[in-house]
Amino acid sequence: MVVAAPLLNDIDEIMPGVIADRRHLHEHPELGFQEHETAKLVTERLQSLGVEDIRIGINQTGVTGLIRGGAGAGKTVLVRADMDALPIVEENAVDYKSQNDGVMHACGHDAHTAMLLGLARVLTDRKAELRGTVKLLFQPAEELPPGGAIGMIEAGVLNDPPVDAVFGLHVSQENPVGQIHVVAGPALAAADRFAIHIQAKGGHGAAPHECVDPIAVGAQIVSALQTLVSREVDPVQPAVVSVCTFHAGNAFNVIPDTADMGGTVRTFAPEVRDLLEERIGTLTTGIGAAMRAEVEVTYTRGYSATVNDAAMTELVREAARQTVGEDRLHVATPQMGAEDFSYFLLERPGCFFFVGSKNDDRGLIWGHHHPRFDIDEECMSAGIGTMATTVMNYLDQH
Repeated sequence: MVVAAPLLNDIDEIMPGVIADRRHLHEHPELGFQEHETAKLVTERLQSLGVEDIRIGINQTGVTGLIRGGAGAGKTVLVRADMDALPIVEENAVDYKSQNDGVMHACGHDAHTAMLLGLARVLTDRKAELRGTVKLLFQPAEELPPGGAIGMIEAGVLNDPPVDAVFGLHVSQENPVGQIHVVAGPALAAADRFAIHIQAKGGHGAAPHECVDPIAVGAQIVSALQTLVSREVDPVQPAVVSVCTFHAGNAFNVIPDTADMGGTVRTFAPEVRDLLEERIGTLTTGIGAAMRAEVEVTYTRGYSATVNDAAMTELVREAARQTVGEDRLHVATPQMGAEDFSYFLLERPGCFFFVGSKNDDRGLIWGHHHPRFDIDEECMSAGIGTMATTVMNYLDQH
């Protein structure tokens, strides 16, 4: 069992460097698969720490490295951080404001990368105590479906050496700074998208009887889709079907030939995901046929649900108790957001948890993907401490 006090003291000592790294990354954000300077900084930091077997350019910009323990061969545990930013114009008035026009770390991946670098420093200092190997993984393009995780897995990051368990974290602007939120089972949803094209027959708005109105067809489809969750999905199974776009026509007195709609589907259970994919197609094409229009549906599966292993979740819980205390450990509420860390969890047991980063008193209240998003950087201490303790406890027990 890891002794918390010495570890936390060491983390306090390195926090100025962790904060400096996070601010540098925040000031120089890069979009998915363009994280060249970020990967360069990561590589230089890992080299300076003596991390072994550093591999670069994995799935374009991904980086991995190994910390081999000196207390026996043991298991191999992987810890992942995502590196990419978002196409958002930052509105914060801070010294470390983005210098890349139209690109911003508006989700916290700068903090994730800085925390994993901090974790690398803590663990290399304790290399002699580690009973196994830690693989550090810096991933591109979490924000850009199909994401960077699949490509890294296909490139073999879960092998050589074989990985036994996987862990990841995310800062959370929904929760106060320093809290740890974790839940066994589904933590984040599967995220799919659909596109609907309606081919009808346009004409004069004053003569609708001579037309097949795609807007009327689309309106019926929107209404019908709202019944899928309320009337066809098991009431104890969470699901969302949202129509988010509807485009048709350009003139006030012309019924257009076509209409296009699109939206998102969020689910936890695979069987609910299958049901909604089938029913969206059947329902929309059926409505189109009944109203004399042709309807084409494209359904695209995105990230799978992020499902935490029960035993790995308990390891994180115990680590959080040692790091932040029982009063700041909470059971996470499953969210309908999505994460491509889910692909690692499909391959290996593991856990993805959340670190509170919100501070009302300092005005750090803006949510993820908002142009004023910013975090209380003290959250990174809780994140590094919980992750380091999780990793060391896992290796001690295996």
